[in-house]
Amino acid sequence: QVQLVESGGGLVQAGGSLRLSCAASGIISTINYMGWYRQAPGKQRELVATITSGGSTNYADSVKGRFTISREKNTMYLQMNSLKPEDTAVYYCNAVLGIVGNTYWGRGTQVTVSS
Repeated sequence: QVQLVESGGGLVQAGGSLRLSCAASGIISTINYMGWYRQAPGKQRELVATITSGGSTNYADSVKGRFTISREKNTMYLQMNSLKPEDTAVYYCNAVLGIVGNTYWGRGTQVTVSS
């Protein structure tokens, strides 16, 4: 089985930075897709950023220019700069792995940005 574990969340002031990590462990043959989602209290979970096996990236308009997604082997990162209170949410790691294309989710890490 594959597990995804997020880390790096915390409390920061507006304008500050955080770097989230997502470590994938287990039997992994290929990484087809990985991405970051977030869910704020009382709101639906939304896509933040994605990265393909070839390194192509996409970002939600709300974070474009401030967040950077990257991957090194089986670890995915989300560098978050110029954080805003609106970025406060639980951030989740998502991945589609293997030739079968199974989907996995992490348990999430809390990011809180104070005014």
